[in-house]
Amino acid sequence: MSRPPSPTPARWFKALRRTRLGDPCLKTYPLESVDLLRRARVAFQAGRTLKENFRLAQLEAVVQMLEEHECDFVDALGRDLHKPRFETVVSELILVKNEAVYAINNLKKWMQPQKVERNLSTTLDDCLVISEPLGVVLIIGTWCSPVQMCLVPLVGAIAAGNCAIISPSESTVHTTELLHRLIPSYLDNECFHAILAGLSDLPEVIELKFDHVFFTGNKEDGSKIALAAARTLTPVTLILGGKNPYVKARLVQALKCCLMEFYGSNPQESRSFGRIVNLEIFNRTRGILWRSGKVAVGGHVIEAEKYIAPTVLTDVAESDPVMQKEIFGPVLPILTVNNVDEAISFINKQEKPLCVYAYSTNGKVISRLMSETCSGSFCSNDCILQSVMVALPFGGVGASGMGSFHGRYSFDTFSHKKSCLLRSARFECVTYLRYPPFEERNLSLMTWASSLSQKSQGWCQIM
Repeated sequence: MSRPPSPTPARWFKALRRTRLGDPCLKTYPLESVDLLRRARVAFQAGRTLKENFRLAQLEAVVQMLEEHECDFVDALGRDLHKPRFETVVSELILVKNEAVYAINNLKKWMQPQKVERNLSTTLDDCLVISEPLGVVLIIGTWCSPVQMCLVPLVGAIAAGNCAIISPSESTVHTTELLHRLIPSYLDNECFHAILAGLSDLPEVIELKFDHVFFTGNKEDGSKIALAAARTLTPVTLILGGKNPYVKARLVQALKCCLMEFYGSNPQESRSFGRIVNLEIFNRTRGILWRSGKVAVGGHVIEAEKYIAPTVLTDVAESDPVMQKEIFGPVLPILTVNNVDEAISFINKQEKPLCVYAYSTNGKVISRLMSETCSGSFCSNDCILQSVMVALPFGGVGASGMGSFHGRYSFDTFSHKKSCLLRSARFECVTYLRYPPFEERNLSLMTWASSLSQKSQGWCQIM
């Protein structure tokens, strides 16, 4: 498959001029959002995104953008989160590229109408489900994974044939500015836009009326997003955080050894250890840390650097702040249980988590934890991996969210499944039986036909 044409020298200059990090980047105000939404709506209604070739070109442009600006993304995430180059490339850039390449390779198959089972009355008809794009969608990212959580959903929106507006996190200033500058240089300028809006501004933006809102963040903000979307009956996908319970089993000493191996005796000096994104979240995390349990490992904080050492807490009570709020920091609380039954009971009496992680060499323990608890996803003897695989859906359940994404599931999230029945008028010689005036003879015939359908196909329907 051919790649999009290389940018002209003028376009290269434009991209270079627009991607200098540290330049002031103005906030997108509601009137500008109205204009961007209008432009995207006009482009969508003109059918600009419907062709397979257009979608493929945009997906290939996403890959090209990540490849040509890898150093810029590494620099931006380093400034925002002190994120090491290795982690940025592996957990942000490669992950998005995998999603885009997977979509490119499967798009033709995803776009094809799906045939469904027919019954006696539709034997001569075509029964299809067609995937139609929703329209103009809004994608709201998070600071935890600012590239991944903006661009992975965007890949799904593009593949499904939508126009999209992305709103990266205001907390990751440099990454957000970079996305804001690069999107117009690589993607179609009428169909795809990036806005700079704070969380407090987003309800006003959402009320402009999109066709779908995709949000990643915490439960409190997710509730506000859902409420704003409900006012205009806009469907939402919410990928929310939640408490992922752990239980103590000779962990503390092993964790000390691992932290020493990963970051050395002073994690502050390690190039592999990140920082909290801003002082607001730093102060909140520090407050939670100091009012919960007992520090068994770490606990060191430096406000000037927004640094919190990797910390393990023991003697934690269920009522402690660390168990009541999402942490968003390198703090691991440990609650002790006596057996697997207690662990399952503890998990099930909390709100449903985004994921349950089970670490054990006992297959029966893994099986019980997977089958006797409810969560958005489940992973044994690893973490995060299930949330980044293109072949697996990732999303929450209950308080941890609704809807899912990745691979085909992203395509489905941003598509409307339109049921279609294509019938010839010549079949009226049978269907006339259902029309008035209603007669017992016609009812008897239809009941008899239904019984035949039920015996031959296992279901009863004749219309």
